Amino acid sequence: MKIKQIGIVLVMVFMGTQLVAQSTIQDIVKEGVQYHDNGEYEKAIEIYKKALKINPKSPLVNYELSFSYIKEGDYKQAINHSDIVINQNAEYMIPAYITKGSALDMLGKTKESIKLFEKAIKKTNGHFLLYYNLALNYYKLNDLDKAEENVIKAIEQNPNHSSSHLMLANINNQKKNTVQTLLATHYFLFLEPDSERSLGAYQMLQENFGGNVSKDENKPNTINITLTTNKDNDFGAAELMISLLEASKTLEENEGKTEDEMFIKNTDSFFTMLGELKKKKNKGIWWVFYTTFFYDLAKSEHMEAYCKYISQSGNENSRKWLDGNETKLSDFGNWLKRY
Repeated sequence: MKIKQIGIVLVMVFMGTQLVAQSTIQDIVKEGVQYHDNGEYEKAIEIYKKALKINPKSPLVNYELSFSYIKEGDYKQAINHSDIVINQNAEYMIPAYITKGSALDMLGKTKESIKLFEKAIKKTNGHFLLYYNLALNYYKLNDLDKAEENVIKAIEQNPNHSSSHLMLANINNQKKNTVQTLLATHYFLFLEPDSERSLGAYQMLQENFGGNVSKDENKPNTINITLTTNKDNDFGAAELMISLLEASKTLEENEGKTEDEMFIKNTDSFFTMLGELKKKKNKGIWWVFYTTFFYDLAKSEHMEAYCKYISQSGNENSRKWLDGNETKLSDFGNWLKRY
């Protein structure tokens, strides 16, 4: 056999061996993932170690190991295996950064975790999950401005990441920014209307819409409105109008309307009001993203479906409505597809 032919045969044998090894690793990892998903992290780690013997530097195996270790509570091992992935600049690098950053945070090294995420963002040109986890660390340190700055970047990269909208809502709720809290909460509930987190978000929505309106016990026909100082004049005007909308429940024209009917009416008015307040000079996520979407929604015929959809976690009437109005819900879905 000629030397050239021998070389070709050896290459083919080598490639075939690599493919078999890769296939074996993937099969082993698949088994480990099943244990992990069932919460059996120790068994998952044992399985992954078998795959590691085939290829100790496998980005897939080392990432899965780091993920199971962090769930198991072994944060140092989670960091070790994350580093193997990160140092290769290979696939699974971003989730490895997230796992390592989370492990550092759990070890009480939140500031070190922040530096890691900032480095990762520069290295990878950013990713919404890196921005989100960076924001989460700043939030834990109560640096609300930095948290808000980074979670907004996460939303800009992935508007469908519901957790980012919820964090933005919580940040502004702490800042006592009523309008911003409402907008972010609305969008979170639009993305995630029926989860364990949705009920708390729905309650936050209710508390912010008219939470500063109270009746005077000594004067039955008197309503008190308490306003917070808002640096944004446009939002200051919007906050006042929200209070007036809540107070309008007592007006004769609304007599006999249910709480559900008033929720739809006032939500529609809130979105419309913000849309009309928007000016060309207004930039940023609040006006360009949230207000634009909700104003277009208010001008559609689907406000009832929207309100029922987002309130299903905390309102039994909404759940019943959804069950009995599949056509309206479908029409709303079709509108969203065209939007």
